[in-house]
Amino acid sequence: MRNAAIQHVEAKFLRQDVTPFRPGDSVRVHWKVKEGDKERVQAFEGVVIRLSGRAHRATFAVRKMSFGVGVERIFPLHSPRYEKIEVLSRGDVNRSRLFYLRDLKGKAARVDVQEEPTAPGAANPSGKKATKGAQAAS
Repeated sequence: MRNAAIQHVEAKFLRQDVTPFRPGDSVRVHWKVKEGDKERVQAFEGVVIRLSGRAHRATFAVRKMSFGVGVERIFPLHSPRYEKIEVLSRGDVNRSRLFYLRDLKGKAARVDVQEEPTAPGAANPSGKKATKGAQAAS
């Protein structure tokens, strides 16, 4: 009985506009920052290395490189403090925790981009077969 009551109360605080993303995806989180009496939106862009928790306790960790230093930040998924989450690219990974990225340097630290499925009837304007590298460049 108590568990159902808690779930009912917590359901009111869940965000309905959460963008679906997975570990390995490159995202841009627009976080509201309060400086004194003013509030502005600051973007944090990086690779999602972890999703954890359920319901209103869910969090996700984003890692980026800033001036050669790795920076990780953990965001609450259902927080009212972020404006939106943009998915920039889909990562092609086979793990749910990407902590191995911490030990990699340079090009090795990049996550492969997942190829977008094309519709069978869609024509390729160049007439050439798209390669993985060509899609990452565009």
